[in-house]
Amino acid sequence: MHVTSKGHIIQLDGIRFIAVALVLLAHLTDTNLPAGELGVTMFFVLSGFLITRILMLSRDKYKEEPGGFKKYIRKFLIRRTIRIFPVYYLCIFILYIIGVPSVREYLGWLVLYATNIYMAIHEGWMGSVDHLWSLAVEEQVYLIFPFLIFFVPRKNLLTVLGVMGVFSVLLRFYFFMTGKSWIVSYVSMPACLDSFAFGGFMAWLQLNKKEAFTNLFRQKWLVVASLLVWFLVYYFSVQLGLKYNPVNKYNVIKIVFDRLSASAFSFFLIGSAAVGFTGGMAVFLENKAIVYLGRISYGIYLYHNFVFNHYHSYTVPNHPVVRLFNKIYRHFPELQGYQSFQVFVVVVLTVLVASVSWHFFEKPINALKDKYAY
Repeated sequence: MHVTSKGHIIQLDGIRFIAVALVLLAHLTDTNLPAGELGVTMFFVLSGFLITRILMLSRDKYKEEPGGFKKYIRKFLIRRTIRIFPVYYLCIFILYIIGVPSVREYLGWLVLYATNIYMAIHEGWMGSVDHLWSLAVEEQVYLIFPFLIFFVPRKNLLTVLGVMGVFSVLLRFYFFMTGKSWIVSYVSMPACLDSFAFGGFMAWLQLNKKEAFTNLFRQKWLVVASLLVWFLVYYFSVQLGLKYNPVNKYNVIKIVFDRLSASAFSFFLIGSAAVGFTGGMAVFLENKAIVYLGRISYGIYLYHNFVFNHYHSYTVPNHPVVRLFNKIYRHFPELQGYQSFQVFVVVVLTVLVASVSWHFFEKPINALKDKYAY
C-alpha cells in the first residue's frame, strides 16, 4: 500500500479519478450505461469510508477528555468547512454575478445545500446546477455521521450501519411502490445511505479487524465479481424496462438495486485500493497524472457542468465555451459533427479551470486546516 507521510492512501486518488471520469463520460457523451450514477455512488462510498475513519480515530482521541465531544465536533466541522465551503460558495457567487439563470433562480437552495430537497419535492431537475445534488447529500450526511460515530458504542456501530443500509433500500422500494418519480429515490439523502453504510463498514473493518480487512480486500476477484453483478442488474433492469409500454427504464430493479449493486462494487474496489492493487492496476492508479486529476476531482466535478452542458449552456447569453465552439466551427466546419472533439475540448477546459482553482484557491485554503483544526 502506497501511503504518504501523512497517511494519505495514494491509490484512492486514482479511485477519485475513475469516479469523476465516469461522471464526465455520462454528461458529455451519449452512453447508455449508468456511468454517472456509478461515479456518484463511488464518491458516496469513498466519503463514507474516509469520514467514518476520520471520525472514529478522532473519537478515540477525544472520547475520555473533558469537553471531548466539543473538541471532536469542532475539529470535524472546521476541517470540512475549510475543504468544501470556500470553493463551493466562490463558484456560486461568480455564477450569480455573471447571471447564470439557474443559479439566480435557485440561489437559496444552493446556499443551503438543499438542491436535492428541491428536486425531490418538485420531482425534476434544476438546469446547470443539477449535479450539485450529490454535494448536498454529502453535506446532509455530514450532519448525521459525527453524532452517530461519537455516541453509538463501537460494538453497536455495525448494527446501526446495517439498519441504515437496509432502511435506505426499503425506502427506495417504498418510493417506487407509492408512484414517486425515480428522481425522488435518486437524490433523497435517506435513499443514498446504503452507499455511506458500505463505506462506514469498510472503515470499521479497517480499524477494528485489520487482518480480516486485509484478507478480504486482497481477494481482487471480488472486484470483478461485484462489477459483473452491477452489469447484470443493469442488464435485467433494461430487459424489464423494455416490457413496459411505453418503455420505461426506471423500474423496480433500476430504482431499488442499481445503487445497492454499485455500492457493493465500489466497496470492493475502494477496499482493494486501500489495501493496495498490484500490477497494471497499481501502475494506473498511482500514475502521476491520474493521481493529480483525482486530487483535483472535487473541482472537476463542481465546475464541469458550468464549463459546458449540452442542455443548458446554450441558454446562457454569451456563454464563453459556446462562443468558442461557434468560432471554431466557423473556421473548421468539418469538426462540428465530431462529438469526440467537443468532449476533448470541454475536458481540457474543465481540468484547466479545476487546476487553477486548486493551486490558487483550494490548496492555500486547505493548508489552514492544520492551523485551526487542532
